[in-house]
Amino acid sequence: MPTYERVTTVSAPLESVWEFHSRLSGLEALTPAWMRLRVEAAVGPDGERDPDVLAAGSEVDLSVRPFGIGPRQGWTSVITERERADGAAYFRDEMVYGPFDRWEHTHAFYADGDRTVVRDRVEYELPLGGLGEAVGPLATLGFEPMFRHRHRATREALEGPDA
Repeated sequence: MPTYERVTTVSAPLESVWEFHSRLSGLEALTPAWMRLRVEAAVGPDGERDPDVLAAGSEVDLSVRPFGIGPRQGWTSVITERERADGAAYFRDEMVYGPFDRWEHTHAFYADGDRTVVRDRVEYELPLGGLGEAVGPLATLGFEPMFRHRHRATREALEGPDA
């Protein structure tokens, strides 16, 4: 199964980075403008609409319209795991509706003194069976600009615009 991974270091403490990534506002801040992201709905595990923190069991309905071309494309993800331990934290979201046959995104954070290592890992399967499998590794060409933006936006949000 194809996998995409990107790692960066942010000059901010783990707790700040973890908190930033745990909120819908963080997701919105990290998504490139060219994706034209719209959060349609977010529901916490207890049914609370627009929860403060995306806890395990939260469901987020999104739509995107990359570059403003074509119809909006729906995407629903569920936070399936969320753990915080001494010096590390992670959460995992899985797409339950959207353009991929499978999308599992693990967001991991590791304390490194007063800095934090941020690691995004995506395991995915494209639709169209064998054809999707054949072109799956090429999908990283599309992931790279999006995740490069996400990591740069994380640094700018937590370190300042000169990061």
